[in-house]
Formats: sequence, structure tokens, C-alpha cells
Amino acid sequence: MATLISALVTNARTTLVEASAQYWSDAELLVHAISGIKDMWRAVIDLGQDHFTTQDVALVSLAASSSVLTGVPADVFRVELIEPRDLTVANTARGVTFEPRALNHPDFTGARSLGSVDPSGRTIYFAVLGAGSPLAAPTIEVAPKLTSALLLRLSYTASIGALTAASNNPIPGDSDHAIEAWIISHARAKERDDRSPDPEWLAVYASDKKNILTSMTTRQTQEPDYAEALFESYW
Repeated sequence: MATLISALVTNARTTLVEASAQYWSDAELLVHAISGIKDMWRAVIDLGQDHFTTQDVALVSLAASSSVLTGVPADVFRVELIEPRDLTVANTARGVTFEPRALNHPDFTGARSLGSVDPSGRTIYFAVLGAGSPLAAPTIEVAPKLTSALLLRLSYTASIGALTAASNNPIPGDSDHAIEAWIISHARAKERDDRSPDPEWLAVYASDKKNILTSMTTRQTQEPDYAEALFESYW
């Protein structure tokens, strides 16, 4: 069962030898807890192991003669894959593929110069624009435009969203102790003349973080770790 952030704050307060809020308020310890979770989240998504990957198969689409996708969820942080929702041979837009390109890439500029085209067998280039989550949904611009609408599947890394004391700790890998160490290290800055995090507790956090990230890769181990043959698939 996931741990409530309020429980992480309580455990950290116990280590700080404070039974109830006196020197440290619940609000300030909560701020430290959320900042620690965000630091861990950034490290976890950089593992590239899809811990926060979300599939949207209901909202995203490309309207006819449009250069941007509609229905992009507000929690999109990083786009992993775009493809037609219907991949069967019955789909009139079968064979459509989406490939990422920079806006100024020759492929993208060339595709933008075309009029609306039939989607069947077409390569569509896309670029993710704007700040993205948590500020707002990013804009996903595409080229060329299509003559007919296309329903899409969007795979993306989702942001962790707004957190409160009642939220669960969203970081996998038994990260509770690491988050508590982060809270303690930053809370003790209030006691220090230089107002910097406590170095010993920060070292505890760094050690726990490293061990957690190591244990979380690789997630799939059923494939052999040796080459099958020259020029064939290898891991």
C-alpha cells in the first residue's frame, strides 16, 4: 500500500525529535517532502524505464486540414509515441507513421509546404512545443496536414501533478526512507548558520537515491544479454 505524504512528514518529524509541530510546522515539512519527491521523479523518468508512461486512447486526434493535435492531456511532460488508434487493415489510414522532427528540419519544412494529403501510408512529422506540464498541455504541431480526421493513440510520460499531504508517495522503488532523509536534511537547514541542508542527511538521501535507481533498472530481463549472430538483434 502506498504511503501517504503526511506519514513521511510524521516519520521525519520523529527523527527530528519533535513529537508535534513546534519548531517545524507541518506546512514547511510538507514543502520539503514534495520537493524531494520531485527530485526523485526527475531521476526516475531519466532511467527511460516507463515508470510514469501513460496511454491515451480516447482524447487525442488530428482534425482534417489541421496542423496541431487536439485533446492533448494537460499532464503530458514527454511524448513517447504517436500512432493511429486503429492499426487494423480495415483502417483507411493504415500505414500512417509519426516521426519526431525539429520545426526547422528540412523534412518538417518540406511537409509544411504541402497541401492537405491523403493519410494512407503517409509519414507525419511532429514537434512538441511549449512549456508542457505542469504549466499547460504542450502544443504538438504536425506536418503535412491530412484530408481526413485521424484518431490517435498517445503514449507519454505524465507529470506527477499537484501533491498534498493526503497524496500517496508516487515514487516507486521503496523510496519512503529516501524522501524522509530529504525532508530531514532540508528541515535542519533552519538550525544551521549557513541555512544549507544538513550534509550528513543529504548524503543519506543521495545513497538511498542511487540504490533505488540502480534497483529499478532494467525492468525487463527475459531477453538474452548476448548477441544472437552477426548483424542480428542484440541487447
